[in-house]
Amino acid sequence: MRDTVRKRLLPYFLMGPGLIWLIVFFVIPLYYMGKLSLNSGTVGDFAFTWEFNNYTDSLSRFDSQFLRTFIYAGVATVLALLIAYPLAYAIAFRGGRWKNALLLAVVAPFFTTYLIRTIAWQTILGDSGVVVDTMKTLSLLGDDGRLLATPTAVIAGLTYNFLPFMILPIYASLERIDVRLIEAAKDLYSSARTAFWRVTVPLSAPGVVAGTLLTFIPAAGDYVNAFYLGSTNQAMIGNRIQGLYLEERDYPTAAALSFTMLLAILIAVFIYIRFAGSEALMGDEEDER
Repeated sequence: MRDTVRKRLLPYFLMGPGLIWLIVFFVIPLYYMGKLSLNSGTVGDFAFTWEFNNYTDSLSRFDSQFLRTFIYAGVATVLALLIAYPLAYAIAFRGGRWKNALLLAVVAPFFTTYLIRTIAWQTILGDSGVVVDTMKTLSLLGDDGRLLATPTAVIAGLTYNFLPFMILPIYASLERIDVRLIEAAKDLYSSARTAFWRVTVPLSAPGVVAGTLLTFIPAAGDYVNAFYLGSTNQAMIGNRIQGLYLEERDYPTAAALSFTMLLAILIAVFIYIRFAGSEALMGDEEDER
């Protein structure tokens, strides 16, 4: 009897630390932030009044920042995918003895803080930097052209900073592919291109979906790249939330804006998962069996 009870309680016991962590550091702060978003008044005199106008006001005031955030995050995610897939493919199938060294090179940027990496892009894209001088020489920029304080700089920073989050899941999926499946496709008179699109790409779909989510979600919530590489004209929703919290001290609007952004990201992720298919994210277990 005791052994049966222990077996039933064991899963809950193992889940306990994780659940406690989520409750203390996620659910409780989320509750207080949700309550704060329905407050009204000024600093030092906030009162809980079910002020749902905070949500409508935040949407009407910052609609352009919402649109800009999703455009920047979406473009950065697509660029990261276009860069990451060939790189992950080369590491998985052509890396050979250099595979571990190449993976180390992918994660090496994490050895430096996120802030330093972003500020470094100020030097790379600076008006007197090599990139701008080269683009002017090639007539890609005018004599008075610049890259800093432009959408290009912000998107470039987002793509660079979150690129490893795209590479690693795709590499993990490609690494799991049985090479014999690709060889079998070629034995059945399939060209290398057809085998790639009909075998390799579908089997690596879980990595693509996971990498897309891991890149898009933090990119949409980022404010560091827009702050250091952009200007007020490139401000994302994270910059507005930061300003409302730290400068304007308008905590209810900031909390409402945070919840609105959270809901928007959840809706976007849900639509993406529905479009991609849940089996693409989790993998087709039946086929593996």
